[in-house]
Order: sequence, then structure tokens, then C-alpha cells
Amino acid sequence: MEQENKELELVDFAVTARKYKTTLTRKFINRPIWEKVPEGEIRAFLPGTILSVDVKVGQSVKKGQIVLIHEAMKMQNKVAAPISGKVVDVLVKAGDKVSKNNALIIIE
Repeated sequence: MEQENKELELVDFAVTARKYKTTLTRKFINRPIWEKVPEGEIRAFLPGTILSVDVKVGQSVKKGQIVLIHEAMKMQNKVAAPISGKVVDVLVKAGDKVSKNNALIIIE
């Protein structure tokens, strides 16, 4: 165990103008790198079930319009269009189980 700690190096960080040193955990070091979701792509924010899809391919939508209902953790979440545009692809249907970050709908 001491060898593992020797491999970890100290990292500087600042909180309210004070500087600290710490070691980073292997879990933090090996975490997946965050990627920005492309504009117009709607992804599942939690694993769950699609209850209804309220748009079709080719349909025009306005920013803020409800496009589907996603149930996660026994809560029904209304998912709104992030941009105005035309629905290019609907990748799910009612009853589908989805994982976190699955693409659901693409709008251009």
C-alpha cells in the first residue's frame, strides 16, 4: 500500500485564495473525460424508461417545446427541445429503456 501512495503525486488547488496540496484518487484520475453534447442532440441525463415521444422525424420544433417524457427514479421528466429547428432523428420509442447519456432525439 505504501508503494501505491508513493506513485501518487501532490496536486495544487486553490479555494478562496488559499492554496492546498492533495493527492488525487485513482478513481478521479481514471474518470471518463467530459464531452460537450452537440447542439441539438438530446441525451438521457439518467437511466430510465421513455414514456412518450411527442415528435416525429421532419417535424419543426421550437426551443422549450416538450419533445418526450422520460421516467427516471420514479419521476416523470418532461424533456424540452434545446434549440428551435427540425427533428432529424428520433432514436427511441415509448417503452424503451435507456442508459445515461444515450442519444434520444437529434434536432438541426
